[in-house]
Amino acid sequence: MACCTLVLPLAACGANGGGTADGEGDDVGNQAAVSVENCGETVNFDAAPERVTTLKPASIPTLNALDVLDRVTARAGQYPTEYYDDATNAKIAEIPSITDKLDASGHLQISREEVVATSPDLVLGFTDTVNRETVGYTGGVRMLEEPGFCDALESPVTWDDVYDEVRLYGTVFDRGNKAEQVVADLEKRVAELADKASGEGRSVAVLYPTVGGGVTYAYGTGSMSHPIVESAGLENVYGDSTERVFEVTAEDLVARDPDVIIALYSEGEAGPVVDAVKQIKGMENAKAVRENRIMPLLLNFAEPPTPLAVDGLEKVDEFLESNQ
Repeated sequence: MACCTLVLPLAACGANGGGTADGEGDDVGNQAAVSVENCGETVNFDAAPERVTTLKPASIPTLNALDVLDRVTARAGQYPTEYYDDATNAKIAEIPSITDKLDASGHLQISREEVVATSPDLVLGFTDTVNRETVGYTGGVRMLEEPGFCDALESPVTWDDVYDEVRLYGTVFDRGNKAEQVVADLEKRVAELADKASGEGRSVAVLYPTVGGGVTYAYGTGSMSHPIVESAGLENVYGDSTERVFEVTAEDLVARDPDVIIALYSEGEAGPVVDAVKQIKGMENAKAVRENRIMPLLLNFAEPPTPLAVDGLEKVDEFLESNQ
């Protein structure tokens, strides 16, 4: 779980943790020093970050909901417009981009030097080349990663992990009261969607197929996709695995014969990822393919636990209602 611990002076991490009654934080410099546990390390903040560089799109909805997206002064990677509303996309477009280059598996291609050159006091997201080992606390730079991307969550993942993510950033940015307001709204939406359970009686596999052929990955109970499909009333055919994501064989996938397949992808058009599912050996015999129940879904609607997962549940529910 993402958790927070405040130090000197002591304050609570929930509804009372920083900020004023209307959800706005104190002026910079007045915030108490805070420490948060993130991906196996305690990260200390003397003040709320003012210069944030994001390396992934997952944190954007939370930052926006907490009214601190204006603290992001540089970004790298792809930020698909489908994730956000028009107003948020307009804000993102104004943030200078370092690079949007991804490799074939969706990993950002960027150097440590490029990130440090943006003079951040907080970097959000790890990459193979930019992480705590390579950047550390250089020049006061602190780093946070979504706990779902660094194997810091216990399986099974639940909706509480989404709410913890919001509270984590609420603590860091001195928006504790605002974070509780956001959490309450998310809880209400999840409850309303779960009541519909449009997929009840059907099974599902959540996959990340390699476009053009290659390894197929599936998601177990260590993934945010699991509570999403459960709330939609679906049974995860890989619910017997506590892992977040793992390789699966074509034979095993066909044998489990899901009624629905959710095919995740990182960028670009949806068509190629649907074709990639159909091209898996033997999949023409699977019920989901025969009955044309393959749902393409951008990755961050299912992974990691963020408010985008609630939008993901909404999209899954709409797909199930239209594909009875």
